[in-house]
Amino acid sequence: MTTRGTVLLESSLWQNHAKCRDVDPAVFFPIGSTGSALRKIAAAKAVCENCICVEVCLDFALKTNQDSGVWGGASEEERRQIRRERNASLRNAG
Repeated sequence: MTTRGTVLLESSLWQNHAKCRDVDPAVFFPIGSTGSALRKIAAAKAVCENCICVEVCLDFALKTNQDSGVWGGASEEERRQIRRERNASLRNAG
């Protein structure tokens, strides 16, 4: 992440520029993992796809252990997988 990205993450200013600001939050926090929840996840990811804040948003979610919703274009399960992979890398590096 760039220095600018780090400053944005730490200051939360990135949230002022995120595309999700104008979208119903329910889209990003579906209940369940089938049917309409999958459609909401896809809709949320479509918003994230065109957002300039996608990387800093995902970094925020990972650093603050956001365990529900779509953040930075990643679903709950995708973020769990990222955490598992990072933890495995740290264990293997040490």
